Parts: sequence; C-alpha cells; structure tokens
Amino acid sequence: MKTPLDFQQFKESLSELQPPKNWPLALQSLWYDAKGDWESSHNIAQDLHTSMGSWIHAYLHRKEGDGWNAGYWYRQAGRPFPGHSLEEELQELVEFALR
Repeated sequence: MKTPLDFQQFKESLSELQPPKNWPLALQSLWYDAKGDWESSHNIAQDLHTSMGSWIHAYLHRKEGDGWNAGYWYRQAGRPFPGHSLEEELQELVEFALR
C-alpha cells in the first residue's frame, strides 16, 4: 500500500491489519492510534525524538486524560495545548505528517 495522499485515504487504510512498514514512523504511530491501539502508537511515538514525535506523544497523553504529561510534550513540540477535539487533532496530525 502506498502512503496516503490525504486524510480520507489514511482513514481508508484502517481496514488493513497493520500499516505498511515503508510508511514514516510518525504516520504508523497515528495509524495505530486511529485503530484504537494506544500502546503501539505510544511505543512508536516515544522513540521519535523529533518535534513531530513530541506532538504525537502529547496528543496521546491528552487522549489518555493525562493533561499534565500532555502539556509537557506539547511544550517539547513547541505547540500550544489545543482547544479543539481529539478527532480534529488527529486529522491535523495526519495531514501534517503527509506533507
């Protein structure tokens, strides 16, 4: 499977059993989260030592309900704590990763 071109194609890929290994790790992490596998997503994100990895890490802890930890990771990513929904943030993350 090729790397999705947009969020719609990303969502369509969720019918697969796992993300393609040739996808960027950030996109693989987001794919696991979108499939409901927080742990696999977190395992990838915590090993991504980039601002994108920190942003995904922040989002995951926000989703988990750990606002304090999420705040730390948003600061590491250089991003404000979002005021929009988790679903909107997931789309924003995926679209950013696809650029």
